[in-house]
Amino acid sequence: MMKSYKYGNPDSSNILIQMVDDHDIDVIENEVEAIQEATEDFCLIAIKVVDWNDDLSPWEALAVFGKKGFAGLADKTLEQILEYCKDNGKTYYIGGYSLAGLFALWTAYQTDVFKGVAAASPSMWFPGFLEFMKNNSIKSPCVYLSLGDKEEKTKNPVMAKVGDCIREAYDWLSDNGTDCVLEWNQGNHFKDADIRTANAFKWVLEK
Repeated sequence: MMKSYKYGNPDSSNILIQMVDDHDIDVIENEVEAIQEATEDFCLIAIKVVDWNDDLSPWEALAVFGKKGFAGLADKTLEQILEYCKDNGKTYYIGGYSLAGLFALWTAYQTDVFKGVAAASPSMWFPGFLEFMKNNSIKSPCVYLSLGDKEEKTKNPVMAKVGDCIREAYDWLSDNGTDCVLEWNQGNHFKDADIRTANAFKWVLEK
């Protein structure tokens, strides 16, 4: 099993699942405090990813930035996550930032365990993901999406599609009956990841 950390109220019936890396762990206390401004009735389980690109990608893809591609091991990661979601008396939500946000959205097409998806600045540019959404049925009733207003202003031709992709994803989900919101934040992809993720979880918890 991947290493996990718990925050918030361990006795809460509202369980937030978030895939994280070292940077997320460094600022997660800020995220938890921001969520607690709205409610203290949650337990956040942060699960540390071994290999970000490989473990969170839904299928294999070539490198988009740098030299490292994507191995498409999301199905194996989901198997481990579901081990944390076996108490039928609790309500589970899944979320994350960047590729973890995309992974969270992908899981909602694989299982009905999660009652909400908190996808903050998800990597909607991921090759083939929009087509995947349109050819499959989502199993979570509500989805939060967000993006920084400078994220699509990049010279990388694949990642520059992120704005158009998230707008189209929002329209598709909304038109097909999912309770969905798309919020825009100031700044690029690396600004306020902790607060953006907190806002995502606060929205799904309010639902």
